[in-house]
Amino acid sequence: MNYDTQTRPNGVSSITGEVLTEAMPWIKNVTGKTVVIKYGGSAMENAELRAEVMADIVLLKIIGVNPVIVHGGGKAITHAMERFQMPVEFVDGQRVTTPEAMSLVRMVLTGEVNQELVEAMNQHGNMAVGISGTDAGTIVAEQAEERLGRVGRITHINSALVEDLVAADYIPVIASVAIGEDGGCYNVNADVAAGHIAAAIGAHKVVFLTDVDGLYENYPDRGSLISNMTLDEARTMIASGGISTGMIPKLRSCVTALAAGVWRAHILNGTVPHALLLELLTDKGIGTMITRPATPDVDAAMTPLTNFAAKLIESRE
Repeated sequence: MNYDTQTRPNGVSSITGEVLTEAMPWIKNVTGKTVVIKYGGSAMENAELRAEVMADIVLLKIIGVNPVIVHGGGKAITHAMERFQMPVEFVDGQRVTTPEAMSLVRMVLTGEVNQELVEAMNQHGNMAVGISGTDAGTIVAEQAEERLGRVGRITHINSALVEDLVAADYIPVIASVAIGEDGGCYNVNADVAAGHIAAAIGAHKVVFLTDVDGLYENYPDRGSLISNMTLDEARTMIASGGISTGMIPKLRSCVTALAAGVWRAHILNGTVPHALLLELLTDKGIGTMITRPATPDVDAAMTPLTNFAAKLIESRE
């Protein structure tokens, strides 16, 4: 679309009205829906980008979307382990997590990263609630492999706490730490956790914010970016082994969510300004979208904003 960017006499650019008009049907489509957002990568490490993404999530909430945030924190964990002189070791792309390292992982994810996200979001109002997968047994896991230590394979999602927070108009911010079937804690992949949570709560969409523009047919050839694909095509791509290692858990999590009834999955570059808004509220979008074959009923009732409005506070000076 070619926008007329001439400024009107009142100082408002005509682009504003056209952008809002384009966004209207997309806003109607997502209002009242739950969207799980897996947040990580460089967009989380950079404080300015983090603040921008959190503000965009608040905006989605204001227009009636129910966001649920799931996060990891790999770089922060590595920095903490190096600071405490703990060995940093990966096997097949997964962090080896000793019992001692697990205590540090839990501290970093729940006490540092989680609270940074909550604080950034609550700059705009008292709406974000930080929890971990251990709270109310939300994420349950078993040991994935003995050689990986306290790395977990998710076996169950108890969705009641997340659903209660959403129903009360809060935004859950979930750290990817799981309660073990053996009573201990496990470090779980945040991409995998997001897919399982989206499936368990019946989310409308699941969005993965990462460091690349989306899914590539021949990475890193930028011309091979895939804008749209189906669930069956995603399964075929996984089976073929033709994707980069870092994308495997994301794509598998998309399949997990879609197979359970989630309508669409998106893989976006979280470092692009307002990536969430561009993908969810414009005609073109910017990342990779994966869809189920059948289209669900999208005529859900509009979400009342009365309760949520009470949580908004004036921006800090």
